[in-house]
Amino acid sequence: MKLDGCASSDGTERYHQRFPNAAPGHFRSRHKVLLSSIGIGTYLGNANDAGDQNYQASITRAVQLGVNVIDSAANYRFQRSERAIGEALKVLTSQLGFSRDELVICTKGGYIPFDSAPPRSVRDYLYDTFVKTGIATLDDFVGGSHCMTPAYIQNQLDQSLRNLNVNCIDVYYIHNPESQLGHVSESEFYYRLRAAFEALEVNRHEGRIKNYGVATWSGFRVDEDSPEYHSLPKMIETARDVGGEQHGFSFIQLPFNLAMPEALTLPNQEVEGKKLTLLEAAEKLDVTVVSSASILQGRVATGLPPVVREALGSLETDGQTAIQFVRSTQGITTALVGMSNVKHVEENLVLANVEPAGAKSFAKLFS
Repeated sequence: MKLDGCASSDGTERYHQRFPNAAPGHFRSRHKVLLSSIGIGTYLGNANDAGDQNYQASITRAVQLGVNVIDSAANYRFQRSERAIGEALKVLTSQLGFSRDELVICTKGGYIPFDSAPPRSVRDYLYDTFVKTGIATLDDFVGGSHCMTPAYIQNQLDQSLRNLNVNCIDVYYIHNPESQLGHVSESEFYYRLRAAFEALEVNRHEGRIKNYGVATWSGFRVDEDSPEYHSLPKMIETARDVGGEQHGFSFIQLPFNLAMPEALTLPNQEVEGKKLTLLEAAEKLDVTVVSSASILQGRVATGLPPVVREALGSLETDGQTAIQFVRSTQGITTALVGMSNVKHVEENLVLANVEPAGAKSFAKLFS
């Protein structure tokens, strides 16, 4: 039986109360729920049974240690990551006393997901799974890998609900929509995005999702003249056109880490005639920002210079320091960290009991 409901104010407050030693600032209030400052990502790892079991154990342990934000995507490990989350949720709710309304479950759709393993022929898989069934045409897949037509998004959302074993997803992202921009005009892109948002608004009103947004790689980190550029105000305007003032576009995700600080440093968004950084624009527009690649797959978690470690609290490991940078950045609500190993979960979640760096300490990084 699928788990009912989504994260709620009461549920996430109840989760918060489980951790009386959590540091101030570890839980952040956004859109009437509390989100942990660190979330668990499920992107990397072997697509096999051992990898599934490692993720199930890691997700379970993370929730026990103060993480209530769980992130995935249909294509992560060929749907196996979503299914591992579903199995972890069963253990958490049926054996460990947690409730669905304490947890913020997020996933994405847009890329071809495959099923458990890569197919022998991608074209045959596309034809048999999507074309033959009337879900999409081959031409709908931009670059042979990305699709965001309403019918396809609906199919992927329904699939994710089954994989996760839930009746409602807290945040559903269109996955890397900038993948379309190298193949279609800007006007066609926004036509397609509008159609996808219309489908998501229907699902929001019918209770299958609570919020939606876009999860990007480059779109929010490039200059305005880049062919991959995304305007957050224009996306909000598109959502408002289809959903009214109470539209559900309220989350975005993008890489942010010590090596990729553009969301904080690059003024590439125009709001009310002023050039703002992505984080400043998101605050103005009441959009929650979640960071992906918080330790850049470990590449910014080793060999950090003393000045960085000192400014961020002289923590035990470089990995903790890299995460501390992200969760201490004003405007970032949750720093996602891929964790498929319980040992890494326990090491990283020491930070749940450590306050984010203060403004003065953080500013030393840029002096």
